[in-house]
Amino acid sequence: MSDRTLTEAPAPASSRHVDAGDEGYSKDLKSRHINMIAIGGAIGTGLFLGAGGRLAGAGPSLAIAYAVCGVFAFFVVRALGELVLYRPSSGAFVSYAREFMGEKGAYTAGWLYFLNWSTTTVADITAAAVFAHYWSAFTDVPQWVLAFIALAIVLTANLISVKYFGEMEFWFSIVKVSALVIFMLVAIYLVATSHPIDGHTPGLATITDNGGLFPSGVLPMLLVVQGVVFAYASVELCGVAAGETENPEKIMPKAINSIMWRVGVFYVGSVVLLALLLPYTAYSADQSPFVTVFDKLGIPGTAGIMNLVVLTAALSSLNSGLYSTGRILRSMALSGSGPKFTGVMNKGKVPYGGVLFTAAFGVAGVGLNYFMPGEAFEIVLNLASIGILGTWGMVMLCSLFFWHRSKNGLVSRPSYRLPWAPYTQIVTLIFLATVLVLMWCDGGVGRTTVMLVPVIAAALVGGWFLVRGRVAELATPRD
Repeated sequence: MSDRTLTEAPAPASSRHVDAGDEGYSKDLKSRHINMIAIGGAIGTGLFLGAGGRLAGAGPSLAIAYAVCGVFAFFVVRALGELVLYRPSSGAFVSYAREFMGEKGAYTAGWLYFLNWSTTTVADITAAAVFAHYWSAFTDVPQWVLAFIALAIVLTANLISVKYFGEMEFWFSIVKVSALVIFMLVAIYLVATSHPIDGHTPGLATITDNGGLFPSGVLPMLLVVQGVVFAYASVELCGVAAGETENPEKIMPKAINSIMWRVGVFYVGSVVLLALLLPYTAYSADQSPFVTVFDKLGIPGTAGIMNLVVLTAALSSLNSGLYSTGRILRSMALSGSGPKFTGVMNKGKVPYGGVLFTAAFGVAGVGLNYFMPGEAFEIVLNLASIGILGTWGMVMLCSLFFWHRSKNGLVSRPSYRLPWAPYTQIVTLIFLATVLVLMWCDGGVGRTTVMLVPVIAAALVGGWFLVRGRVAELATPRD
């Protein structure tokens, strides 16, 4: 019997889950906004800055890590896309966790997502400050000051209206995608013509003469996986944005399906070209690998332009984080599991309480940049990875529960589905657990971060006991 037969009819409208956090939003995001958010969403700090250090550590095998993690990132966003087509919600997976896993599930999903983006906010403003230091005009400006300026600019735009967010993210994505396309065309030309770069001839020999695909063995490639996962942190953004767009059932499938090819072209393709252009030892964590290439080409102005692009990528990621956490926190606030003030909207229909709450953690990141400018990015990257793993895990659990309910005839799956369910969800959950083990094996900051998992779990349990009374109070009228 086919899965379609088991899900004969949609649930009656009266029995559909209703989330108070979905009310009050404008539907100002257009098809072009959603498509560019999906295309550019995952092209951010993790690729433009993080790839340099990862390439120096793992060598050309980094492309394999990007490809593997990209497949699982696609599974996650495809699972979320199926849920969005079932019921669009600005609360996204928090709303779905509430429907399929109860209030405890929604509470856990929401705060893990907040952990992800509150720490990613710090990573983004840190990256923006590092990129700004490339120009001599900003060399003497303290890193923490530049981080604060970046936060203030993006926060201001985010508070005005969702239309401003959409326009900003649209143009950010245009810049990022265009820059990567130009880089790849230039790189292909350099490889095809064997044009020397800083005295080195690009080509396959760049890999074979410098230790091959695994210059330091397979283990370094495995150990950088948590950093690669961080690079895909924004793939779920289009699912959150679906709650503020008209006709998501027409827009979302196309937007989500574009993720797979852009992973192959932009992430894997870029890393392969970087490995062909220069020996992996030429790259470092202190500079974007794309800037390194143009710097060594010696063409006046090109390195500065590329640095401006990677600065745009950091600001884009920051923009996305403030937007999405504002919506998630509002969904939580109206169910009792988040602070009351994060549920408040302004005249522009922006949940400014949640946006400001996330930005407050960015201010704490400014302090981190003051005291530990050299280590700030790596510290928050690892903490963000825990939040990402938790968020992706909750998305797949929601998808699994949704699939199970469909088998029992309680809900109807849309025609746009996660393929090979429930095996896809199970394999993805195993992968996420494996990444956590690899973080432990990496030692250093990674192991310290994993050791914080019990602390995070304890904080979640303690927080639940503080909010459960209010959650029960607000849930009774809904029930």
